[in-house]
Amino acid sequence: MSNTHWHFGTSPSVRFGRGALAVLPACLKRLGLARLFMVTDSVVGSIGSVQSTLKELRDSGFSIELFEGGKPEPSVAVAEAACQAAMKSDMDAVIGIGGGSNLDIAKMVATWLRHGGSLRQYFGFGNIPGPILPLIAIPTTAGTGSEVSHSAVLTDEQAGVKVSTLSPYLRPCMAIIDPSLTDSCPPRVTAHSGIDALVHAIEALTNKPFTSFEGTGNAYEGSYPLTRLLALEAIGQIARFLVRAVDVPGDQAARDGMAYAAMLAGMAFSNSGVGLVHALEYPIGAITHCSHGEGNGLLLPHVMEFNQPMCAEALAQVGSLLLGQSDCSSEDAISAVEKLLTRIEIRTRLRDLGLQESDIPTVVTKTLQIERLLAVNARRPTAEDLERILRRAY
Repeated sequence: MSNTHWHFGTSPSVRFGRGALAVLPACLKRLGLARLFMVTDSVVGSIGSVQSTLKELRDSGFSIELFEGGKPEPSVAVAEAACQAAMKSDMDAVIGIGGGSNLDIAKMVATWLRHGGSLRQYFGFGNIPGPILPLIAIPTTAGTGSEVSHSAVLTDEQAGVKVSTLSPYLRPCMAIIDPSLTDSCPPRVTAHSGIDALVHAIEALTNKPFTSFEGTGNAYEGSYPLTRLLALEAIGQIARFLVRAVDVPGDQAARDGMAYAAMLAGMAFSNSGVGLVHALEYPIGAITHCSHGEGNGLLLPHVMEFNQPMCAEALAQVGSLLLGQSDCSSEDAISAVEKLLTRIEIRTRLRDLGLQESDIPTVVTKTLQIERLLAVNARRPTAEDLERILRRAY
């Protein structure tokens, strides 16, 4: 029997706005958290407001163990190194500050500190047995939405694919979204992060409806009215602010708008799911080590074209938002995305990412194994469909 109701989950406490980082010490005191393990990297650690917050925390008597080994597209080994660093002290909480990669590492550390074992035993959906250590997520890019999502993504170099850990327990107990932390992002990072948020929103909007599924034991629920509302608002914000944020890094209104859009898209996709774009990017990213956002953006128009027969009306809404006009078609949406990719200098050929033509069969095989994403995608692909998409994108 098809589902007749849907469930929405997100981080239970979200603080948003310029200067929000300043509330961190008071929030920690209120929660009774004093021994902190912080996952960051050297770039984030150099941000002035981060340095001043760390000083205030230490001056106020908080104990802080700093792990500055965060890396883009982190491997399992990087997350394991963070866990080993955290083991040295008895921690009350984990704080992730940085891009989505740092936040995802922090999620795995908070899981491991509470439950132990091997990180690999938590890969997949529903394998975390209970609540993790209190986790606070503070993004410094506007893209991944990890601050409100229930997933963490690592690169499994042994398997040659990106792997997700998904659980309601992975949602941070608090998200602090201070758009000023994104002001120093260079244009390339802004573009890659921003297009990732757009992919999240479009996939959340166009995925199969929640009534296509049965029961509650699924990683994602499919789209429903609230996730569609969030996704559409995110797309509108991105249409208005992404190019501005790339072109004029000091445009605070654009930075604020993109941080808001990334949060909304994170709320949307972490309930309704991401689909075929992500399923294809996971093996491609593991092979080429491209940025997740750029890989997603490159694939987006090709997947939109494939999905079009099943979600033309939703894609027409995307077109209207991106172009700022009514009466758009799904073809208009695809064209608008292609123009946006060119405008913000996202590469549009898989060969330019370093993928070899001989890699295509491997990508097809690994994509077909990511059932949780294929299950919610608007249209179920065959191996032949995937090869056709990849060759068009190559």
